[in-house]
Amino acid sequence: MNVENMKRRLMWYGMMLFFLGLLTGFAETNFSNLRMGLAAHLEGLMNGIFLLVLGAIWGEIQLSSQLRAASFWLMLYGTYSNWLFTMLAAVFGTGVLSPVLAPGFKAAVWQEGLVQIGFISVGIAITAGTVIALWGLRRDAQEMN
Repeated sequence: MNVENMKRRLMWYGMMLFFLGLLTGFAETNFSNLRMGLAAHLEGLMNGIFLLVLGAIWGEIQLSSQLRAASFWLMLYGTYSNWLFTMLAAVFGTGVLSPVLAPGFKAAVWQEGLVQIGFISVGIAITAGTVIALWGLRRDAQEMN
């Protein structure tokens, strides 16, 4: 996939995630944990905007095709999974990883575990994708072209 296709896909996925965040906002009063529902709504909006911005600067990121693809997929996984696992936490009423948003909440062990593993994977993916993108934005990468 070439840079322009990736750029448009990032923007499309950004708008879609923003839209999912809007829909989450309409449903947040139906979640077990209302605060976490609001967090899921905001995660969708913010992560959607992040993907839109990333798409806008995508052509400035100078990487090999393998690193570019890795950053692309890590960013998509990280942003969509962040929204999804926050929404699942709101639906399940989990509390292990979110003492501020879920005081007194506790879900089934498998639900707590799923959300915990999900949030850990989100942190790893979004951090790795960001480090790769930062590497592609360094000054000497631009001078190489």
